[in-house]
Amino acid sequence: QVQVVESGGGLVQAGGFLTLSCTASGSIFSLGTMGWYRQAPGKQRELVAQISRDGSGYYLASVQGRFAITRDNAKNTVYLIMNNLKTEDTAVYYCNVVPAVARYWGQGTQVTVSS
Repeated sequence: QVQVVESGGGLVQAGGFLTLSCTASGSIFSLGTMGWYRQAPGKQRELVAQISRDGSGYYLASVQGRFAITRDNAKNTVYLIMNNLKTEDTAVYYCNVVPAVARYWGQGTQVTVSS
């Protein structure tokens, strides 16, 4: 059974930090590139960061230098380390493969950044 579980979200003040975790079943993780996506109210879901199996990454321009994506292949886990959070980072964050597969979407984890 395919399973993706995101955690680590919460309420934080602007300038604060959070670390998100995503544990995916092995069948998903073995597909290679994993990504963190987010969806803010009234907006389309967007890819925030991605990481290949060898560790090479990509970041959305607005989070470059503030967010870092890492993965632990032995634990089938991907992390998103978010620093200097801004109010515009408020969204539900999801992880999925890249490109995303519809049946792999989990419940996501809410990140709310207050001013």
